[in-house]
Amino acid sequence: MAQGLVRKLLPGFLAVAVFMTGDKFELTFLSKYVVDQGFSSSQASLLFTMYGLIAALAGWSSGVLSELFGPKRMMLIGAVSWIVLHLVFIGIALPSHIFWLMLVSYMLRGMGYPLFIYSFVVLLVQTVDPGKLSSALGWFWTAYSFGIGVSGAYLPAWIVPKIGEYETLWFSLVFSAIGTLICLFFMPKTHNAKLDTMSSSDKMRELARGVTILKDNHQIALAAVLRVICNLTLYGFPVIMPLYLATHNNGGGAWYRVTEWSTIWGLLFLVTVVGNVFWGRMGDRFGWMGQMRWWGCWLCAVGTLAMYYVPQFFGRNLPLMYLCAVVLGMGISAFVPMGAVFPALEPEHKGAAVSANNLASGLTTFCGPFIATMLLQTVGFAGVCWACAVCYIGGSIMSFWIRPNQPGLPERKSRRSRKLAA
Repeated sequence: MAQGLVRKLLPGFLAVAVFMTGDKFELTFLSKYVVDQGFSSSQASLLFTMYGLIAALAGWSSGVLSELFGPKRMMLIGAVSWIVLHLVFIGIALPSHIFWLMLVSYMLRGMGYPLFIYSFVVLLVQTVDPGKLSSALGWFWTAYSFGIGVSGAYLPAWIVPKIGEYETLWFSLVFSAIGTLICLFFMPKTHNAKLDTMSSSDKMRELARGVTILKDNHQIALAAVLRVICNLTLYGFPVIMPLYLATHNNGGGAWYRVTEWSTIWGLLFLVTVVGNVFWGRMGDRFGWMGQMRWWGCWLCAVGTLAMYYVPQFFGRNLPLMYLCAVVLGMGISAFVPMGAVFPALEPEHKGAAVSANNLASGLTTFCGPFIATMLLQTVGFAGVCWACAVCYIGGSIMSFWIRPNQPGLPERKSRRSRKLAA
């Protein structure tokens, strides 16, 4: 990206990193904390499942809404809704120990972060050259990973032993509020001239296109399925791994403390911080689909199974678990070009294409915990891990039928062919 564009968008990347730190503060400990309060593992998993369902709906609407009403406005709406509903969750629902109130407040909070981060993706699509979009998205996912996984995992690992889980949930508000203020005062505004000429019915049709595009464009439908698959463990593991590694529930081995699991999960995201930039550049240079097919899917399958089997065969062995985190992190970050694939498949309706991507991304936050909820009681932790691994292998096969026109790649191939001929 050009230096001027980097400076213009830097507040957005910073806002995403800081806001997601607060949003995912509870990711590594909430499921165990809920179980410790007397609720079942299935109830804890249900919280994450319903949260993911609402996130999917918010992600779907964010692309078109941002294109129609402006990314900055939608980012602020998402941030304010998150703060209000988080206050309800930690201030009223958790102290009351009323599960339905916990469920409703937490799942509705799930609409906040997709509106915030995916609206920024629309801004990237609107302003970045298509041939450099994968690299720009690499920086976006780096900011996201730093927030959700590095500071969002290592800070709680340090804070929870000092002040406890519940107080740590209050502390997360500081980061989300700062991210909101960065967005409010420093994010650039964009203007969509198309909006001024659209009637209300036109706007509703454009919003609906975020779903109908899945029916009209079969390659986007396949890309959406692959988008759901690519982050299954990213949202499923925070539900099951604290129980598998740190308790004896459902066959868990209690090999590690929850704070140690936080450092394992934090390392995974530390790897993605580097991997997102690396794979973003590699995808723009050598092609998006092959990278995701051979590196993303297969590294994720291997890393997912290794996370389960390493404790089974080697017991408490932190270095090996850190190695598993590195493998899984590199696999997850190899999917960075997914955000560029959708608008490349539907260049005339980029907002709808981004909405389809966001819907699939939100469905991942639903499907990961959903798989855990459905399978945990019947086939245990091993069955959940194998189900995710099989999905990754299936995604690798499916990717052969997704063929986006990657800007700049044919020209680079042609130049290389001419050099070889010479």
